[in-house]
Amino acid sequence: MEEINEYVESNKIKQIQKFKVCTVLISLDAKMVSSSPPPPAPKEVPSDENEKWVEDGAVREAKWWYSTFHTVTAMVGAGVLSLPYAMAYLGWGPGTMVMVLSWCITLNTMWQMIQLHECVPGVRFDRYYELGRHAFGPKLGPWIVLPQQLIVQVGCDIVYMVTGGKCLKKFLEMACTNCTRLKQSYWICIFGGIHFFLSQLPNFNSVSGVSLAAAIMSLSYSTIAWAGCLSKGQVENVSYAYKESSGADYIFRVFNALGQISFAYAGHAVVLEIQATIPSTPEKPSKVAMWKGALGAYFINAICYFPVAFIGYWAFGQDVADNVLVALKKPSWLIASANLMVVIHVIGSFQVYAMPVFDMLEKTMVKRLKFPPGIALRLIVRSTYVAFTLFVGVTFPFFGDLLGFFGGFGFAPTSYFLPSIIWLKIKKPRRFSISWLINWACIFIGLFIMLASTIGGLRNIIADSSTYEFYS
Repeated sequence: MEEINEYVESNKIKQIQKFKVCTVLISLDAKMVSSSPPPPAPKEVPSDENEKWVEDGAVREAKWWYSTFHTVTAMVGAGVLSLPYAMAYLGWGPGTMVMVLSWCITLNTMWQMIQLHECVPGVRFDRYYELGRHAFGPKLGPWIVLPQQLIVQVGCDIVYMVTGGKCLKKFLEMACTNCTRLKQSYWICIFGGIHFFLSQLPNFNSVSGVSLAAAIMSLSYSTIAWAGCLSKGQVENVSYAYKESSGADYIFRVFNALGQISFAYAGHAVVLEIQATIPSTPEKPSKVAMWKGALGAYFINAICYFPVAFIGYWAFGQDVADNVLVALKKPSWLIASANLMVVIHVIGSFQVYAMPVFDMLEKTMVKRLKFPPGIALRLIVRSTYVAFTLFVGVTFPFFGDLLGFFGGFGFAPTSYFLPSIIWLKIKKPRRFSISWLINWACIFIGLFIMLASTIGGLRNIIADSSTYEFYS
């Protein structure tokens, strides 16, 4: 029995000793683990740099006055010189009413777009089509907004190619009467060559200097136009009667005049892109600075448009030319200077309208085709776009007539009534309230101008087709 007890006791001692050894080993192992450096953490898989570039591409460093001259550059184009010609078909009463009404309607729709830029907390709709996607849905929204916006942006750039080449030709022919005359196509190519370099500037902020110069030039040549008419005074036997033509022809010309006035308010196609460059905080949202800049732009717009339209029509009456500078003729040095100012202005206008197109094309290349962002992407995409607009401008110098037709689907919607539709869709104002009535009035007026511009432009294409010259 004692032997059995001794055996049990000895086994207990051995088990206790084994337990103690195991405990010591475990503690030593723990110390070694704790004292050794931790194993390197697994590397995080980097997010797709292309996607990050697409999402974070916006540079938000602009001040409120940037939006002023960007908007002026986008809106006040060489078309201001044709406003007296539009007045000749509309007359004093209807012409004044359409001018004032267009100014008020488009100022209201610009205010709506500025307010809608951050209508969702924490989200900024930096592109017109992004706002359309929010209002009409991810599938339908881009199809409603993007075609109209592209018609305005690409169409304006092609017209600016033609306008810049024509004005450059006029300037040098007036400045150097003994120089060899070049074809208009060559001058358009010279003008287009400038944009192969300017288009490489990365964003809106980088073209601020060009845009500021363009805005100053638009104010300058508009002032030359109305001041020259004022100093010249009324022509002999001036008449303010409506132009004599057949009934059908007169209606089409009136429609075309409505289109010319509506095309003067095309800046809405880039207003969200301009606002995207302005920083925004809860204390200082971007809509405050952008609206301040827009008011300044519309003030400059008014002192450019209204004096040119009214004084030009007052001086020449129904016989005013479609370009009031051409009607002035003298002094030649002043008219030559005004043409050079138009050239500088459309250089800036081309870039303002092209920047959103560049942005969209580059993001499409990066997102869909996995093209790496950088200088190579910018060089290829932007040079191709400039070459395309240059080719169309040289090949079809009558593109203004085509723009009158297609622009009816672009200019009037983007500036006159599409912002009102989006406002009704998102804000949902109470039926028959003041806001509801104003927006529906803008929609009906804009639809009428859109249809009238389209019909007038189509008629001009048919009527002028016999005089078209390719590569003139």
